[in-house]
Amino acid sequence: MAQSGLENCCSKLINDELCCQKEKDGVLKDASPKIFPDKIYKSVQPKGVDATGMTCECGVFGAIACGDYPTQLDIAQMICLGLVALQHRGQESAGIVTSLGKCSKNFSVHKGMGMINNLFNDEAIRKLKGNLGIGHTRYSTSAASEVVNCQPFVVHTAHGALAIAHNGELVNCESLRREVLERGVGLSTHSDSELIAQSLCCAPEDVSEHDGPNWPARIRHFMTLAPLSYSLVVMHKDKIYAVRDSYGNRPLCLGKIVPVDAGHANINEQLAEGWVVSSESCGFLSIGARYVREVEPGEIIELSRNGYRTVDIVERPDYKRMAFCIFEYVYFARSDSMFEGQMVYSARLQCGRQLAREFPLDADLVSSVPESGTAAAHGYARESGLPFGEVLCKNRYVGRTFIQPSNRLRQLGVAKKFGALAQNVEGKRIVLVDDSIVRGNTIGPIIKLLRDAGAIEVHIRIASPPLQYPCYMGINIPTREELIANKLNADQLADHVGADSLAYLSVEGLVKAVQMNKAHVNPLKAGYCTACLTGEYPGGLPEELSW
Repeated sequence: MAQSGLENCCSKLINDELCCQKEKDGVLKDASPKIFPDKIYKSVQPKGVDATGMTCECGVFGAIACGDYPTQLDIAQMICLGLVALQHRGQESAGIVTSLGKCSKNFSVHKGMGMINNLFNDEAIRKLKGNLGIGHTRYSTSAASEVVNCQPFVVHTAHGALAIAHNGELVNCESLRREVLERGVGLSTHSDSELIAQSLCCAPEDVSEHDGPNWPARIRHFMTLAPLSYSLVVMHKDKIYAVRDSYGNRPLCLGKIVPVDAGHANINEQLAEGWVVSSESCGFLSIGARYVREVEPGEIIELSRNGYRTVDIVERPDYKRMAFCIFEYVYFARSDSMFEGQMVYSARLQCGRQLAREFPLDADLVSSVPESGTAAAHGYARESGLPFGEVLCKNRYVGRTFIQPSNRLRQLGVAKKFGALAQNVEGKRIVLVDDSIVRGNTIGPIIKLLRDAGAIEVHIRIASPPLQYPCYMGINIPTREELIANKLNADQLADHVGADSLAYLSVEGLVKAVQMNKAHVNPLKAGYCTACLTGEYPGGLPEELSW
């Protein structure tokens, strides 16, 4: 990249505009290294989070009003509700940045540690005046859980303020970091999101900007330097750019804000009051928006008061296939979200059906570990012809912190989380379906709970293949040493946890299941990242970090 003047290259974090909430007692803020084969890769495991499974990455959301400003839409409240719908993607911190769309110098900012409902009260929302804005809810992967890493990031450039929110993790962040530092740009965090923001502050060498910054060209240049993994929302003055990496690894979709009384009319016939972009579509209906489509891999969409348009598409190499994270279907996404023209719930249902075909069983009852395995359990029951029934009751009031149990209570394991429905269990041969097994800490106590309630057989069926490899693209999957599938095969694990049998869905079966109901697409433009299952990474292994 060329340096088009010191003021054009250098940018600084906005400190005077931040309205960060102070960290509360007990807020998670420690980081610990995550050990991968032959590498140390910085990540965090927050205090208070159960060390039993995977943790998702982040959620991004943006909204812009159409027509003349000031708008009648409460943009800040709309973004807040959108983030609440994405809360399952991250619970450590959140933030919203809004713009009036008239001045490029200042944005309104509010962000901090904690859950969205604790951060954004009526007073905070009133201060976030604007006709457009972006938001973020975070689970940290590559930087510590601290206020300084809360998103969206806001930087001052020679052309005004720029805000960015990011979902994913840059595989080649080390080389990009070196390039930014060599230009004399200082970085105040280890966050990939700040790195992206600073990268966008410098114009590429072959781009003329006599009439002002060419943000699509800057974004495109960044995308050629960093192939994956990210979905981005970028805001500058009166525009929002929605960006998805060329592999389509992280999800991003577009929605249309319609009048409250629009009903179920054809989406193309409905008046647009505004546009939204989100990691998932699950919150659209609650804010009066309708799902339009996914942002395509490599696509840069510009949203303005006049609508939206595709300004560029960055193609991946011809020999590379799309690599959408398949665990969005299995675990991460909310079941009412839409991917590839189908609802996530329907894909999970098909996973259960495929599991029943691969591992049928003679039993009395099919049930699930609530709520993650419920859709797959229904699919297993329908395909096998066995009745579905609930056997576990989940305590919804067990939060991230809990009184330290005595040794006796520790031995009872999941008693604080689940209760057994004894009348449904006693004397039954049960097929218990769950979506995944990571460390294997939870399933054993659940089986014991069911046997204590009178179950005569407990057979475990997992609606995904065994997890054997870490993820470098924004999912906090434990190290290979911690993944139980690298220590024990299915039969050994069954003995270890006290099950009568245990079986995983095959990789081929999982891919077949998620493709069953999806909209027809060109096979050359389809594909999934199964790296955590197969060890085949779409962009190769990341560089070893030096910081």
